[in-house]
Amino acid sequence: MYKIAVITMGVRLDGEKGYTRFRYLCDFLTEAGYQVDLITTTFQHWEKAQRDIEKFKKDDYKFGLKFIYEPGYKQNVDLKRIKSHRIAAKNLTALLEREGDYDLLYAEIPPNDVALACGEFAKKKGIPFVVDVNDLWPEAMRMVLDIPVISSLLFYPLQRDAEKVYSMVSGVIGTSDEYRDRPFQNQKREVPKATVYVGNELAVFDRGAEENEETVVKPDGEFWVTYAGTIGTSYDIRTMILAAEELAKRGRADIKIKILGGGPLKDELEALARDKNIKNAEFVGYAPYDKMAAYLKKSDILVNSFVRKAPQSIVTKIGDYLAAGKAMINTCMSPEFRNKVENDGFGVNIEPEDTCILADAVEDLYRNEDKRLEMGKKARKIAEEQFDRPKSYRKIEQLIRELL
Repeated sequence: MYKIAVITMGVRLDGEKGYTRFRYLCDFLTEAGYQVDLITTTFQHWEKAQRDIEKFKKDDYKFGLKFIYEPGYKQNVDLKRIKSHRIAAKNLTALLEREGDYDLLYAEIPPNDVALACGEFAKKKGIPFVVDVNDLWPEAMRMVLDIPVISSLLFYPLQRDAEKVYSMVSGVIGTSDEYRDRPFQNQKREVPKATVYVGNELAVFDRGAEENEETVVKPDGEFWVTYAGTIGTSYDIRTMILAAEELAKRGRADIKIKILGGGPLKDELEALARDKNIKNAEFVGYAPYDKMAAYLKKSDILVNSFVRKAPQSIVTKIGDYLAAGKAMINTCMSPEFRNKVENDGFGVNIEPEDTCILADAVEDLYRNEDKRLEMGKKARKIAEEQFDRPKSYRKIEQLIRELL
């Protein structure tokens, strides 16, 4: 039986907040007949706190669970985070040297230096090394800190580490075509690669929505336009709030903007809505996954809201948006995703950061129910065909099998 380590600094374990891609992957590979260890950190990224390691009963997991110490950080982009990952990378190397009897390493990137520790160990041991590219550093960090010359100097180590990692990979999985192809941008390598969207389990999404249907109350006559996700620098929530004000001025006060989630800009944007007395925009706050599913299903339009400079491509929430079977308004400028929206017909692309353009798009779909419902049907079909993990994650297992 082949033994695989899946290495990630960001995973939701039982009772936690966060993303489930790597938890699901560990279960999936275990069921496919591999012996799997999930190696993660003592620091919980979404809670910004140390985990209580003792509470995780190993019997609750089909795979092995190993923790490396990481001191942690308070902000998603700051020097403390870079230092924290550097310490985690050193501790990972020590763990692998001590207990790394693996046949293959599967690691997410970023963090770049943690992935580099995996690549160097795999090279030393002569075993395959697969990266799962789910963001681009330092490109994404420039959204928060973009000072000519200074940012380039500060982020150079991240750029250098990324290229080193890409030079070592035996295989690449990307959460979009753009991310899948990024390792080959500056170096030509003949290694297997595949796109596997973050996706979700449709059965879990549907069950959660059904179980929470009665707890999410939508008054008669209300029309919901919803965003779910992080309230941070890359995401254009400000324009959604101002569009709510614009729609109310146009006599569409029945159109309600719902913002689900939390993040560094939540307080500032809540203050904006309060100061401008915008009554038809509501910050719902963090909703557990099953309740979020119910909100998305009860909404009429979902907004994939990004600022113009955001480097993101096809993000985690897209699987849930499509599963809800609702029309989507997209402001993300990723050419890959804009083409997908247009070609698959589940929504409309608009220019980001423009209040009137967003209000116009909402109003158009509000008036055209047939168009809106047809987009929703197409969204659900794409979710079933391309984003449902029990089907889509087979590509990851096929690539691993090919390398072993």
